[in-house]
Amino acid sequence: MMERLGNWWTGRSRREQWLLGVMIALLAAVMLWLGVWRPVGGALSAARDRHDAAMTALARVEAQVAAVRALKRAPPPPLGAPLASIVGDSAGEAGFTAAGVVPQGTGRVVVTIASVRPIAFFAWIDALTRRGIVIERLSSRANSDPTLTVEVTLAERGE
Repeated sequence: MMERLGNWWTGRSRREQWLLGVMIALLAAVMLWLGVWRPVGGALSAARDRHDAAMTALARVEAQVAAVRALKRAPPPPLGAPLASIVGDSAGEAGFTAAGVVPQGTGRVVVTIASVRPIAFFAWIDALTRRGIVIERLSSRANSDPTLTVEVTLAERGE
């Protein structure tokens, strides 16, 4: 086969050999560009994008870790009353009339609400967490209407 190719090559004029050589060089350059350069460049670009996204996520997580550490270092605000009475009063103020508040020791209560709208409930929980009360356990089930049945265990921060 090589002999046949050699015979074919020598059968070409000097000008045809030169043109075929240029064509092969250009073909090799295009194949190198399409087969190596573009895929490697695309992979590098994608790697840079993933790296940037990872660095952004890392910065976000580090900020959250710093906020949690600062929160742990800060002393819990004094509640000024027993936890059960604070939770019961705030549940009544939020309009949760069927809320059952059962103390579980000195710094922990279990609250059961048979029917509550999710937005109102989570706004109430947010208000409690801003006062230094933390959620230890939360379970909820959807009712047949657009409400939830909720059981949540709340504790004083630092307990």
